[in-house]
Amino acid sequence: MSKYPALDLSAVTRFPFRERPTKVDVGMFGRQNLDDDSFEAFYRGLPDILAARDLKSIARRTAEIMAAGGKLVVMMGAHLIKTGLSPLFVELIRRGAISCLAMNGAGVIHDYEVALFGRTSEDVAAHLETGRFGFVEETGIGINEAVREGAARGWGYGEAVARKLAAMPLKHPESSIVLACLEHDVPLTVHVAIGTETIHQHPETDGAALGETSYRDFRIFCHQLTGLEDGAVFLYGSAVILPEVFLKALTVVRNLGHPVRRFMAVNFDMIDHYRPRENVVSRPTRTGGEGFTLIGHHELLIPFFWQAVFAEVRKQGEAGGEK
Repeated sequence: MSKYPALDLSAVTRFPFRERPTKVDVGMFGRQNLDDDSFEAFYRGLPDILAARDLKSIARRTAEIMAAGGKLVVMMGAHLIKTGLSPLFVELIRRGAISCLAMNGAGVIHDYEVALFGRTSEDVAAHLETGRFGFVEETGIGINEAVREGAARGWGYGEAVARKLAAMPLKHPESSIVLACLEHDVPLTVHVAIGTETIHQHPETDGAALGETSYRDFRIFCHQLTGLEDGAVFLYGSAVILPEVFLKALTVVRNLGHPVRRFMAVNFDMIDHYRPRENVVSRPTRTGGEGFTLIGHHELLIPFFWQAVFAEVRKQGEAGGEK
């Protein structure tokens, strides 16, 4: 016998299963058809539970917004380019699926190098040791020249770099998101913090031009948000700059009386960060919108999501044709 007393459980109260609410039933289970290798079969067979339920809901709502001609505002960090997703976004721009695209400064740098050389992303640790990190001539000189010209001509940062690329001999213009925005008349806004980009290390850098062009892009971005009601905003992989820009821009448009309350905000990232969660997903949607966070590797999650969106587009088109 133990010297420590144990509680007697013989008098506990129990109740039948039928009286207990449950969160999962077999109707929510996945139905995978392993003999059908189409995406639609795989997608339709996902469980209607947790992240899979959210992804289906977001994809369905995105397809509805596209069909209604609503705004889809995309904010993206540089990591998407470094994980090989440029062709996907070029195609989305070509199809008219993106209304406005906002980048941080690093995104433009990597896009510029991809278009010009077909390669990007240096070994930061190795080059930091030798003091060579970020000192590629063509990138530093070229983007700074574009920004200075943009400031002189009244262009925003995004338009200035796009026009610069459009006038250059490029190895891979088809892989440039920046060029695709220019060619398809999609506003591209670039939001920089001085001292955070490698091109700011170069003697050609003009702080006034950086501020002028990026501030113009902020105002262009604000204008784009005036039409966000019943639309959606997606954040892809910028944990600091773009969530802060979005919060301030949204405040501006609400301050000016625009009814931007009812929209969907989705954060796609590899980990859960405070600023995207609070400044994009949570705070802005408290008075009528809906917010979601989907966590996963960009190179897997984002292509999967957009494939799901166009599966919903086809489904909704077929349903409309049956009426």
